[in-house]
Amino acid sequence: MILRFRGPDGTYRLTIEPQDRFESLTSKLVAKLAESGAQVDPSSITLSNKPQGGDTKRLADLTGVPIGKIGLCNGDILYLGYKPQSQELNGHSNESVSSNRLNGRAVLPSEDRSTVPTNTGDNDQSIRRPWETVKQSKVDDLLDKQNGKIQRKFDQKMCRHGPRGMCDYCMPLEPFSPEYLAEKKIKHLSFHSYLRKINSATNKPELGSSYMPPLSEPFYRPSAITLQPQPFRMVDHVEFSDPSQINTFLDFWRQSGAQRIGYLYGHYEAYTEVPLGIKAVIEAIYEPPQVDEVDGVSLQDWEKEKEIDRVAKLCGLRKVGVIFTDLIDAGSGDGKVVCKRHIDSYFLSSLEIAFAARLQAQNPKSTKWSDTGRFGSDFITCVVSGDQDGGIAISAFQASNSAVEMIKADIVEPSADPSVMLVRDEDDEGASSRTRYIPEVFYRRINEYGASVQENAKPSFPVEYLLVTLTHGFPSVPNPIFRCPQGPFPIENREIIGVSQDYMALGKRLAVGKSDFEQDDNIKAASDFHLLCFLMGMGILSKEEEVCLCRVATEHDLAEAFQLTSTPGWATLVAILQQSGERPPKRSLLAHGGSRDERERLAKRIKGIDLEKDVAGNHT
Repeated sequence: MILRFRGPDGTYRLTIEPQDRFESLTSKLVAKLAESGAQVDPSSITLSNKPQGGDTKRLADLTGVPIGKIGLCNGDILYLGYKPQSQELNGHSNESVSSNRLNGRAVLPSEDRSTVPTNTGDNDQSIRRPWETVKQSKVDDLLDKQNGKIQRKFDQKMCRHGPRGMCDYCMPLEPFSPEYLAEKKIKHLSFHSYLRKINSATNKPELGSSYMPPLSEPFYRPSAITLQPQPFRMVDHVEFSDPSQINTFLDFWRQSGAQRIGYLYGHYEAYTEVPLGIKAVIEAIYEPPQVDEVDGVSLQDWEKEKEIDRVAKLCGLRKVGVIFTDLIDAGSGDGKVVCKRHIDSYFLSSLEIAFAARLQAQNPKSTKWSDTGRFGSDFITCVVSGDQDGGIAISAFQASNSAVEMIKADIVEPSADPSVMLVRDEDDEGASSRTRYIPEVFYRRINEYGASVQENAKPSFPVEYLLVTLTHGFPSVPNPIFRCPQGPFPIENREIIGVSQDYMALGKRLAVGKSDFEQDDNIKAASDFHLLCFLMGMGILSKEEEVCLCRVATEHDLAEAFQLTSTPGWATLVAILQQSGERPPKRSLLAHGGSRDERERLAKRIKGIDLEKDVAGNHT
């Protein structure tokens, strides 16, 4: 008879005689598993009649029992469980093993491994069981647990049932419902709504088929590519926790007239205005080393990037995007700026899309719903430019997944015309480039007769096909984690406009020399991301003291502040700032509460000096 065995590494078929004993079955299973590359510990093999919750038996406990005695029939399926063969290291075996595998290799539960598979150049390389081995962000895990149904109320006009009934007019809608999106004027599906939509078509539980990850990254080596607007977006909304962040960022342009770029640090949260939506909450803008000009910005080597990312991580933040200005004064004297980006020109130039796509490729999104363990990116791009009314406005975008993959595959390149993207030609760089394959690229558009037609993208095509727009805004009640009441600490890398970070500015901000650091206002004085980056870059505080400092800055806990001020590292910092920082201003004698006689003598001395000046003036 033929028996089927389904295990973590696949399904196997074995021809078994009813009189055979289970020890022969064990040897056949080990040999079959070895053919698929699985090194199995024979003593750990178990059999069950159900995938979960069934009657499980170890094969080692069935030694000497005929297979036909337990009632198995031809075509029956059994479910395997086993552990990988333990490997001896210096005479000691691994502490624990697991049947989970990543790229064909056993994954230990205690092993600290990257949540995104290493990019080895094979973009289409899939991993086994990503839903077990890939670690997602907290907001993704939260949205995975929600059903996402859009609740509707009882319709007084259309519903003909009782209060406990339900019909087509009041039943909950799916999060990807086109009618609801059109009613709320939502242009793009959220990522998790799109995921529910394609998963409902890919995996149908009623069919009893094996689970298949519904997502896969595009891999552009086909014969032709047809571009179309991306129907979903990875992030739906951008929220700046404090409006003063933008005002401080624009101060550089106001004082110099040159453009500026900065990295956005924040976190992701659920966005309730869109079904299963995600928003990026911006808590700080860090300005890296750069050369600023009137018409653009050139980034320089950022040697402290890992240090800044570490400070952000201690504060519960991460790098979520980039922001830059594109402002030209209108010359009217009323503060208005030129509107360069509009529907008849462009919203994000081809060069900026290529820049955004490279940043998104460097920051992929880890997800257990993809066969490669990653899909798209949560990295956003914000532009501060002029609107049609001459005011300063913010726009938020993302490069589409197609744009990211085409930039990675070197299929397209920016153009001198900001509104179009160029398709590379295999013969552009001479005979040496003819070995590189460039597929045909097409896009669909509505012609002058209202018909949808397909056009060849060579030599160029509109950048709108590679762009996804996001919404942005500010909270009605700001609640930022950095709440310094004294305004921002001097911003980094602004020496060109006379702003620098030094010990004097740090000592003034922390009120060194005063005994009331533990008061609430002085606790908030340390609640500044730029101050934290400068202070921790000095290397004075220990790792534990830096963690405590970040907790004081973000949680504003008085007990943590007392603990911080009593540490030896903080005492060393205070001593250094007292020696090199700002000296406290001298107090007047009246402020010290001197006696009445001392004040009268001081007044007579001042009066005598004035009389001597008057006499000298009369003689001349």
